[in-house]
Amino acid sequence: MNRRTLLAALGAALTLACAAPAALAQAYPTKTVKIVAPVQPGGGVDLVARTMAERYNKAFGQAFIVENQSGGGGVIASQAVARATPDGYTLMLGYVGTHGTNPAVRKVPYDAVKDFTPIAMVGGTPNILVVNPGVPANDLKSLIAWAKANKASYGSSGQGSLTHLAMEQLKQAAGFDAVHAPYRGIGPAITDVLGGQIHMMMPGLAAALPHIKGGKMKPIAVTGLKRHPLLPDVPTFEELGFKGFDGVQWYGIVGPAKLPAAIVKSLNDEANKALAAPEVRERFAGEALQVMPMTPEQFGNYIKADIARWSKLAKERNIQLED
Repeated sequence: MNRRTLLAALGAALTLACAAPAALAQAYPTKTVKIVAPVQPGGGVDLVARTMAERYNKAFGQAFIVENQSGGGGVIASQAVARATPDGYTLMLGYVGTHGTNPAVRKVPYDAVKDFTPIAMVGGTPNILVVNPGVPANDLKSLIAWAKANKASYGSSGQGSLTHLAMEQLKQAAGFDAVHAPYRGIGPAITDVLGGQIHMMMPGLAAALPHIKGGKMKPIAVTGLKRHPLLPDVPTFEELGFKGFDGVQWYGIVGPAKLPAAIVKSLNDEANKALAAPEVRERFAGEALQVMPMTPEQFGNYIKADIARWSKLAKERNIQLED
């Protein structure tokens, strides 16, 4: 091969290499895409997964279906997706449990950072500190004083859950003690707060909101950096002097590690367009969910920071689950 022919061949190869990502994004998807929801049907994770699947259907003109795979607090589905072929046809609606608290408190059969590709953050809902109306406290300062003087108790949706860790964060920061009553799910815990069997808890806002509106729970403070529009009179922990209480129950789309960059960009672009749509924002508002559009890189950094946050707390509070 002479020099001119070699240069021509190299030029053609370079052109093809540069065009490949664009062509891949343009061709994707050519068949049904599965979005795994690592929970049973119903609830916030499932709602977000189905909403995003609908929007992707419209954007790409191809079927995006939601497949519910519950079990192990999201571990079973996460492991399956981590092992899936990184071709863009198996995605997952990850959330704070699968990519935040689980890796912080237990040994999981996947690496929440290395085994996944962050694609698109969807949004988050704050946790809210609530008490039974019989507790003689209407603000955080008086609640802390009451808890220090009495045998306080709190409920959670389970050991190692965000509702557990958020309360442990408060106990540590405020210097009070309270007996932990872990439940199997948020519903039974809320029932016992309403009945007065336990004094307080920190559920997601969507779960607590109907009871707050009905006067059956007293709201004390919310996580996040600013007040929630559904409860504008309830202060954040941050403004009450408790720094670092900006964690939220978040939801985002991830895929197996090494997903092609062109596919990731295409999915991220369409997700962020969906999050700007008024009808999507309105649907999410029903779950007290505020959209949090990010680039894939920003989302990846968010996951790393969340794992670090809860891992540090779990170590300090000696919270480690045995499988």
